[in-house]
Amino acid sequence: MTLNTHRRGPVQVLDAPDGHDVIIEGRLDVHTVPDIRDAIHAVIIQGPGELRLHLGSAEIGDATGLGVIVHLHRRATRAERRLLLVDASDRTTRLLRGCRLERILAPRHPAVTVAPLTA
Repeated sequence: MTLNTHRRGPVQVLDAPDGHDVIIEGRLDVHTVPDIRDAIHAVIIQGPGELRLHLGSAEIGDATGLGVIVHLHRRATRAERRLLLVDASDRTTRLLRGCRLERILAPRHPAVTVAPLTA
């Protein structure tokens, strides 16, 4: 399996066989959103599969930060891709719930892999 990775500003992209993992670090606000949006637009057009947005190291700083996530969800849907929010902080989850976006942008936590028991 080949796993390619590249970084563009506060965004790191990992190419996976079933889609892309996009790791965002730092604050999503009016100052950082243009770079984040452009980087993820480039990922959306790269091909099919899930687009997993890892937000564990990110913080939504203002309405622009929240707006770009909604925009990216719509853009991914138009490209027939599925945007998933992974490892969102409690604050981000509460913000999505408060804006009534939790059904559309349901945050998910990374799957925990458990080794099988052997006798």
